[in-house]
Amino acid sequence: MGSITLEKVSKSFGTTSVIPEIDLEIHDGEFVVFVGPSGCGKSTLLRMIAGLEDLSGGRIIIDGKDMSKEAPAKRGLSMVFQSYALYPHMTVYGNIAFPLKMDGQEKSVIDKKVKDAAHILNLTNYLERRPGQLSGGQRQRVAIGRAIVRQPKAFLFDEPLSNLDAALRGNMRLEISDLHHQLKTTMIYVTHDQVEAMTMADKIVVLNAGRIEQVGSPMELYRSPKNVFVAGFIGSPRMNLIEGAEAAKHKATTLGVRPEHIRISTTEGAWSGKVGVTEHLGSDTFIHTQIDGIGQVTVRTDGDFDTKHGQPIFLTPDAARLHRFGADGQVI
Repeated sequence: MGSITLEKVSKSFGTTSVIPEIDLEIHDGEFVVFVGPSGCGKSTLLRMIAGLEDLSGGRIIIDGKDMSKEAPAKRGLSMVFQSYALYPHMTVYGNIAFPLKMDGQEKSVIDKKVKDAAHILNLTNYLERRPGQLSGGQRQRVAIGRAIVRQPKAFLFDEPLSNLDAALRGNMRLEISDLHHQLKTTMIYVTHDQVEAMTMADKIVVLNAGRIEQVGSPMELYRSPKNVFVAGFIGSPRMNLIEGAEAAKHKATTLGVRPEHIRISTTEGAWSGKVGVTEHLGSDTFIHTQIDGIGQVTVRTDGDFDTKHGQPIFLTPDAARLHRFGADGQVI
């Protein structure tokens, strides 16, 4: 089992409140992603769950038991950090086996667990190598293997892919997601990258200044953001957020429309303007336009759409997919 419940959990440093009271339910076997900008408190919250940070208030309940004051080793959780934190003088086998040796487990048990973990992570042929002989992605898999052998109630990942290049990050996203399907163990994953959140999570927790802005599945947050912050944070390219007269026409303070929900034409449309910067990505093209009376609007269209900088352009938003937000930033 690996259910985790946060009840009015808070954290303060002196008189500065980093995390106001938070309530959150994480069910057994879920892949939950904490996402938000730098400084929003997501890593602090993860460290509080792990026991590496003390609570200022509230309770953390793991499998029905209050573990708020228990040491990290007694919580039954395994953490994978941004830095691989591997022992350079040990082999891959030695690094993965280390926590089991510290627990005093028998050699035969250690050997089986290490080899099972290595098989799951495609590390069987690298067990006798040292970390310096491995790529970044392989080193991260060793760090995950060291967590797997402890057979935890939940895995905690603190921005584990930040040190990898773009191609490796894409591969590791798939590998970690596949690992979750294999192990069916609760995973909590911290990232500032909303693409990681959208592609990996069963449930996303969007954090802002220590507060939970919204909790839901990736598509729930994409389709129905509760406020301007979530609307602008989830989705790539980000949602166009329009204020002024155009928003007022729709009885809103802010009007939101996603780049993929705008029809683009060189001949006619609801909004007129000019083409600015165009980004060709192969299958998609992102066109940044300057629309009269509105300002910059980004459009996502197919990769074959041809434009030139400065040419006249016409846009028509999908009326059924407009998002309206009030003066308080909340959805109308």
